Amino acid sequence: DKVGRLLHGIKVLGSIGEVPNWAEKLAVKQAIIAMPSASQELRRQAVTICTQADLTVFTVPRLSDLISGAVTISQVRKVGVEDLLGREAVVLDSDGVHDLITNQVVLVTGAGGSIGSELCRQIAEFSPGILVFFESNEFALYTIEQEFMLKFPDVQIHCVVGDVKTRARIDQVMKHFAPSVVFHAAAYKHVPLMEAENAWEAIQNNVFGTYVLARSAAENRVKKFVLISTDKAVNPTNVMGASKRLAEMVCQSLQVTTDTRFSMVRFGNVLGSTGSVIPKFQEQISRGGPITVTHPDIIRYFMSIPEAAQLVLQAGCMSLGGEIFVLDMGEPVKIADLARDMIRLSGLAEDEIKIEFTGLRPGEKLFEELLADDEHTLPTPHPKLRVAKARSVDQAWLVELLEWMKENDTLDDTHVRRDLKKWVPEYSYSTKPQLKPVTAKNAA
Repeated sequence: DKVGRLLHGIKVLGSIGEVPNWAEKLAVKQAIIAMPSASQELRRQAVTICTQADLTVFTVPRLSDLISGAVTISQVRKVGVEDLLGREAVVLDSDGVHDLITNQVVLVTGAGGSIGSELCRQIAEFSPGILVFFESNEFALYTIEQEFMLKFPDVQIHCVVGDVKTRARIDQVMKHFAPSVVFHAAAYKHVPLMEAENAWEAIQNNVFGTYVLARSAAENRVKKFVLISTDKAVNPTNVMGASKRLAEMVCQSLQVTTDTRFSMVRFGNVLGSTGSVIPKFQEQISRGGPITVTHPDIIRYFMSIPEAAQLVLQAGCMSLGGEIFVLDMGEPVKIADLARDMIRLSGLAEDEIKIEFTGLRPGEKLFEELLADDEHTLPTPHPKLRVAKARSVDQAWLVELLEWMKENDTLDDTHVRRDLKKWVPEYSYSTKPQLKPVTAKNAA
């Protein structure tokens, strides 16, 4: 309806689909996508049309940011890959989250990490009584402390250095602060690093550390305990995923004998997290390439860190005990297409930045699953959360698991993978050779 009309004296030339034609006619070099309240799908379509027309694409802030006064409409910025992968805003049950957080003592492990720090920011919005940062990395803890002193001066924070595997320290912290809610985000998460040379450390940190923390939470009458899990825990093909499945099972087994309400939240990759693919691609582009992708068909689920953190809070307030919550991760993204999008958004062409396929790494899947074969899901009142009904775990299983972890000071990677099959029957380790490196041209 607007085509042909004047807006502030400027004629509307055509629809979004006509951008390439008009850009060529008028020698246009840049486009501003001023559609902050449009659907994510429509914004992504506009970005694709503009980048394919070789335009440098800018965007304006989201409507929610404008309403909050955080930014002004004049603050245009270049479109980033997050704008292509982003999803619709999460609508929280604010009353439920307030009941969980407001005026309560909340402890977050891994508070300096990507997910942990964003959880702390989201929690701060709900006015906790005390927010305890538990972190083993001194610099990460210092960084989040400095941020909170500037951005959340009214939130009472306490910075605690410690390791979740150290029982005495965990018990000391639990008794001293008496948290009512614990969010356990501390973990080793990098698949290839945990697969070679570090498999036993992944078990110790992700499984035994979860047990130490969860046991102490139960003994100190923590009301709710939320474990941050991963889609890689489903039918795991790597040590990291299997260790996170074991961590889930530890919490499930403890639920049987305690009033603490344990819940687990599974989700996929988060945009911009430490060690994730997007910062890696950005660095490779800045060096002039090549971008390295393991396989032409590999796909992954993505969500933003704020969205993941908000849904973790939502799951926490909905938990009745023992549930595995599965986040709606939307549509999977082909990593090779993501690489091409990032090249275009950088103002470069695919013949300037090469894509090389290096072969799947040990333990790596072509795609991630969110539910195991022997599980089914049930809806929850929130459209982006479902509950997976996993098999039950008894106390005898936990006793045997603890004995295995205690009786071995260390195990080499081969023995860890051998024993994992006993504890996680759905775990499988592929010994298939990696693909030979190919170029994007050859792959096509």
